[in-house]
This record gives sequence, structure tokens and C-alpha cells, in this order.
Amino acid sequence: MAGLTPLGIAILGLLIERPMHPYEMFQTLMTRSEDRIVKVRPGSLYHAVERLERDGLVRATGTAREGNRPERTTYEITDAGHDRMLERITEMLGDWKYEYPEFPQAIAEAHNLPRDTVIRLLHKRAMEMHGQIELVGRAVDHLENKQLERKYWLEASYMRAVVEAEIAWVEALIVDLKNETIDW
Repeated sequence: MAGLTPLGIAILGLLIERPMHPYEMFQTLMTRSEDRIVKVRPGSLYHAVERLERDGLVRATGTAREGNRPERTTYEITDAGHDRMLERITEMLGDWKYEYPEFPQAIAEAHNLPRDTVIRLLHKRAMEMHGQIELVGRAVDHLENKQLERKYWLEASYMRAVVEAEIAWVEALIVDLKNETIDW
């Protein structure tokens, strides 16, 4: 059995709540702004559900049609799906691993660019990250207004903390570069 993808985990998490059809899963993920942490597209979601079904982690419970809409198959999580999801979440929470983001590599090679270019690019990055902080804040406000339980959006405070830490580091580096305290 292939590894459980982040989208697979999100789907199984929804199906723990109740049986759903893929379109409802997609709508629920979008309502909860989970597309901030998992790449969600309708096609990839349907494909992921098919893979989970093939792997015995979900099963179809029935097909229904409402009005002129296409038939929709409802799925539920299996015991194996529940166990596999909890196992994978346990691994992800407890076992730290480096995920190889691009930014550290860019910083490692930044000395190949002119100092002024690096300062300009880091300033641009910092401004974009400030925008991300505002976006996460609006998403949190939106979720709070919908009275969605906090357990469904804990990642927002984590993401905010990570981005705030990176902003602080980038802005300190900009100061060091401008003050020429780093040999370039």
C-alpha cells in the first residue's frame, strides 16, 4: 500500500466526522480553508478517494441523485482507514523530519547574487510573508465567525508562528546586509 498523502489524511479526517460524497468533501475543505495546508483540486480529490477505496481505507455506502445533478457516491471510512490515518498522524506529530523547502537552498547560494539584489528580493519576500500573515488572520476570523471548532484550524496558529519567525529572521538578515556586517 502506498503512503498516505496529506490529501488522503484530510479525506479520512472528514469521513471520521460522517460519510460524505467527494463534492461535499471538497466544499468542506474549502469552507475550512484547508487548502492552505493541503493542495486540493476537485480532480485530485476524486482520484484520492478512488485510491483510498482501492486500498480498503474507505468504502462506498451508496449513490444518490438530487434533481438534475449527477449521481454522487457517498463514502465512509473503514476500520483500516481509521487505523492507518491515526498511525500516520502519530508518525507526523511525533517524528520530526526535514522537509527540504527551497528557501534554505536559495539562502545557501544567495552569495552568488549582488548584495543589493539579495536585499531587494528578501524585502519582497518579507512583504509577501506579511501578506500571508494577514491572510491567515482573515481566515481565522472567518472560521471563528462561522463558529467552527478550533480543533479544525489549529494549523492556522502554527502557520502564523512559522511565518512570523521567518519574517523576523529575514528582516534581521536585511539589516545585516544593509549594514554590511556580512562579508559579501
